[in-house]
Amino acid sequence: MPRLAYLGPEGTFTEEALRLLAPHAERLPSANVSAALDAARQGEADGAVVPLENSLEGAITTTLDELAWGEPLLITAELLLPVEFSLLARQDTRVGDIKRIFTHPAAVTQCRNFIARELPDAVVVAAPSTAAAAQEVALPGSPYDAAIAARIAGENYGLVELLANVGDRSDTVTRFVQVSRPGPLPEPTGSDRTSLVAFLNDDHPGALLEMLTEFSVRGVNLTRIESRPTGDGIGHYFFHFDFEGHVADARVGEAVSGLHRICSDVRFLGSYPRADGLSPQVKRGTADDDFTEAAQWLSRVRAGRV
Repeated sequence: MPRLAYLGPEGTFTEEALRLLAPHAERLPSANVSAALDAARQGEADGAVVPLENSLEGAITTTLDELAWGEPLLITAELLLPVEFSLLARQDTRVGDIKRIFTHPAAVTQCRNFIARELPDAVVVAAPSTAAAAQEVALPGSPYDAAIAARIAGENYGLVELLANVGDRSDTVTRFVQVSRPGPLPEPTGSDRTSLVAFLNDDHPGALLEMLTEFSVRGVNLTRIESRPTGDGIGHYFFHFDFEGHVADARVGEAVSGLHRICSDVRFLGSYPRADGLSPQVKRGTADDDFTEAAQWLSRVRAGRV
């Protein structure tokens, strides 16, 4: 039975994602994203499940940075999880009694309008996770009156659901990824995604365009691009890319090789099945057979057989 670390404690959305990705895995709660990934790196777990991006909030920068630095990890699977928040409190608490709310910053972002409208005078305090917020609110003598978390967190820690679906949008989705130490990649399915991190050689006009051209000329469609500071001063960035296809596909392999030639470093983060099941539109001249035929033609040219 695999052992997978996740952002804990019990009752987080990450645990729900883990249950769906690996229903038979042993679950190891971690204090934060960094701790979950470190457990995978150090062999305390066989892998980890962490949030990567949210349809409303955007990228989870802690996860992006953790995957870019430290010992390499590979993404092997992803999941798109609808996210619904509840306002949770101890028995006999009324909405009008709430003066201090404990929740994760991501929940604050996704429930901002609700808080401003329904609890304008409440102080919101950041928690390590939504489930940790529910766990704290449930303690006797807690300084917090309510938590914003998943309904299951309230059930786990004995809280009452005062209000359901308090998120500002009902269609919010979080993308979670399962990672493990480097090893064999998942086989291509025809509906895959590849992720990597690319570091610029130097900052010059057109540097980003040069990287994007490696994808464009081979018909590789980007699904996400994020810039993150390297920490070496203002103006120094590296880039996270998600794009359609598997590194085993000729067009994707060529694009990744092209980036390796022009960048100071490229960290490959994995090729894995897409959670949405979408297949890429392969442009004319970029199918595997097209690359094979072109290579054979070039061999004939070089041999003088034109």
